[in-house]
Amino acid sequence: MITIANTMISSVFNLILFQPLYNALVFLASILPGHSIALAIIILTVLIRFILLPLYHKSLKTQRKLKEIEPELKKIKEEYNNKEEQARRIMELYRFHGVNPFSSIILLFVQLPVILALFYVFSRGFELNLDILYSFVQSPTTVDRTLFGLFPLTEKSYILALFVGLSQFFQIKLSLPPLPPKTDQTPSFQSDLARSMNMQMRYVMPVIITVITSQFPAAIALYWLTGNFFSIAHELLVRREAVGIIGKIK
Repeated sequence: MITIANTMISSVFNLILFQPLYNALVFLASILPGHSIALAIIILTVLIRFILLPLYHKSLKTQRKLKEIEPELKKIKEEYNNKEEQARRIMELYRFHGVNPFSSIILLFVQLPVILALFYVFSRGFELNLDILYSFVQSPTTVDRTLFGLFPLTEKSYILALFVGLSQFFQIKLSLPPLPPKTDQTPSFQSDLARSMNMQMRYVMPVIITVITSQFPAAIALYWLTGNFFSIAHELLVRREAVGIIGKIK
């Protein structure tokens, strides 16, 4: 039974993710100058991000809503010591403001299969496999598997992983609220925990991402880096629109 289940999962993964992703990369490489896989990855990443844009936009709006209702959340935690009642009140607050606190997690689970499929594509050196090409996809005679001639995308790249970490830092810095200033008053456990979580997300997470991407083919790092740039641009655009709306109201 386990073997059959694993076979079915593998077949679904190949049919829904691996083959479409592989064919999309081959198709893009066949029509791009120099048959560049790097450029194909960048374009494909942008296309995937545009497809997932409603989810990203919803996640961004959720983050902003959570910042707005933070005083109300703090008030609930102070008023209700009973954890069950506290959780119920918080969920009521989320429903009232139309907030889904799990939207970021959902987005992560949506992205993971794409990253796994990309890893599967490049872990084998991105060999052209005519057996899994769609009939309308023309296979190029050769493909450029390097990052614009700098280094192979099928091998690890610590330099590219470092850029991923730096871009992740700026992306997190834009999305997280600023660190609350320390006061002379005796700090509470909740404020210390919030500050600690903020610090870890801001400074530890980029380091973890750097280490992870340094252990995978550079193609994964390029996908992640392009995605981070897209997220940064999206965040800045949303901020600009928010400032424009506030300006009109005033």
